[in-house]
Amino acid sequence: MKWSESFAPLRNRNFAWYFASRFVNTFGGMMANIALAFAVLDIDDSPAALGQVLAAHTIPMVVLLLWGGVISDRFPRTLVLQVSNVASAVTQGLIAFLVITGTAEIWMVLVLAMVHGAVSAISFPAMASMVPQLVPREQLQPANALLSLTRNGLTVLGPTVGALLVVTIGSGWALAVDAATWLVAALLLAPVRIPPKERKASTSTIAELRDGWTFFRSTTWLWVIVLAFGALNMIHVGTMQTLGPTVAEDTDGVGRQGWGLVLSAEGLGLVVMAFVLLRFRLERPLFWGMAAISLASVPMIMLGAQPVLVALVVAAFVAGAGIEVFSMGWNLAMQEQVDDDMLSRAYSYDALGSFVAMPIGQLLWGPLAIWLGSDRVLVASGVAYAVICALVLCSRSVRELPRAPATPVAGVTSGTS
Repeated sequence: MKWSESFAPLRNRNFAWYFASRFVNTFGGMMANIALAFAVLDIDDSPAALGQVLAAHTIPMVVLLLWGGVISDRFPRTLVLQVSNVASAVTQGLIAFLVITGTAEIWMVLVLAMVHGAVSAISFPAMASMVPQLVPREQLQPANALLSLTRNGLTVLGPTVGALLVVTIGSGWALAVDAATWLVAALLLAPVRIPPKERKASTSTIAELRDGWTFFRSTTWLWVIVLAFGALNMIHVGTMQTLGPTVAEDTDGVGRQGWGLVLSAEGLGLVVMAFVLLRFRLERPLFWGMAAISLASVPMIMLGAQPVLVALVVAAFVAGAGIEVFSMGWNLAMQEQVDDDMLSRAYSYDALGSFVAMPIGQLLWGPLAIWLGSDRVLVASGVAYAVICALVLCSRSVRELPRAPATPVAGVTSGTS
């Protein structure tokens, strides 16, 4: 793939505007994470209060994801995203106003966080399924790579800017900036023009959910991987998010600063691999994706067996690269193999299955480490992670899923900027 082909999606007017909207949206979201955390702590200096606010956002998002998939398949996805962005701007703006004026109470933030979580449940399936409507099929890989590249880069930059805003102008004003980015993201979607889809005979939400479930359970590669990632994500958050910082802090030669380097190395691996995938075509996307993401087990095992900083940094870099290969492979499989009128619902079932067990990892791995020892839990978790990846590759539908031929996709316009 030539570099001119790698950046070809940006010459498509629709994708260029969508890309700009996603950039602003992601940047604001990355800033908001740290701004909201300190805003809550400004109201109630309690980790429990922060946990309640985070849960208030997550629970409605998970509960309503399937409904969000139906909405995104039923209505124009650009409109769904614009309405969601405006609603997110309102909720974040209200939290910012309450914090700035000193009138905020935790129950108010909890209610607004719940509304924002519900809005996120609607916007996520629409956002994930937009790309096939914006570029020709042969440009799906570079389009996804460009989106990954900016997302991974902003993972590093966004929190830094957010922290700077919190320190200089306060957490409330930092949230106000985030609210403004949601509005800008909505405005940037206004020039996107996608031909309306032909609608089938009107059906109920329950019927469309049932159709989505039928498709999900009858598509072997889809349910196999979603089932696996229910466990894989649970293990990952339990080890790298829950136990990782604690073990790093208690290990000579690693510490808090060293753990920051480990996380940065993983982010760098994501960025570097996104650049690589801009240039090289990924064949058999799920085979290589699952093989690559199995490398994420290595830092877990090393953290439990021999937590040496240099080795952990290298392992985290490789793991980040592997995660990006899977992310690309998964998006290509979904966007090339799933019909457009089912794509949002497929993504919603994917998200529900992948996210639902994550709280178990966050809550269970700490007590397990106290009972059995962190080293044993980390090594066992890494081994289990690798075994699950290997079991997924036993599925022929996963191993042999090919790239789709470069044929026109309904709803894609060929206009260039």
